[in-house]
Amino acid sequence: MKIAIGSDHAGFRYKEAIKQYLIDQGHDVTDMGTYSDASVDYPRFIRPVAEAVAAGDVERGVVLGGSGNGEAIMSNRIKGVRAALCWNEESARLCRQHNDANVISLGERMMSEETALKLVQIWLDTPFEGGRHLTRIQQLDE
Repeated sequence: MKIAIGSDHAGFRYKEAIKQYLIDQGHDVTDMGTYSDASVDYPRFIRPVAEAVAAGDVERGVVLGGSGNGEAIMSNRIKGVRAALCWNEESARLCRQHNDANVISLGERMMSEETALKLVQIWLDTPFEGGRHLTRIQQLDE
């Protein structure tokens, strides 16, 4: 799968770990930055991930920050992006099953690295259920 990834300084460490995890699984990963833990403004690195997803250049996007809140908000400003802030296994599963989330947002300060990797894997593995949820997704995109 083609996946874009981006973070601010507060999500940099997990970005690097998730990027390597995805590459090790054989995914084609595009790193949109940031490239260090020096303080930056997150929209500069999150917007390109969301735009790549919306344009169809990649199938999915992973965004990270301290809490993941701003990154989810930034991503959802791009039409066609359905970013979900996830904090546990159930939120990662449901965002795919019910919302067909094409971007996952994670907060490095909110969870362990092990949990972050597990949530990404659940998000990758969980299919969209369609059905009654499809109508709702279409309404989001109107």
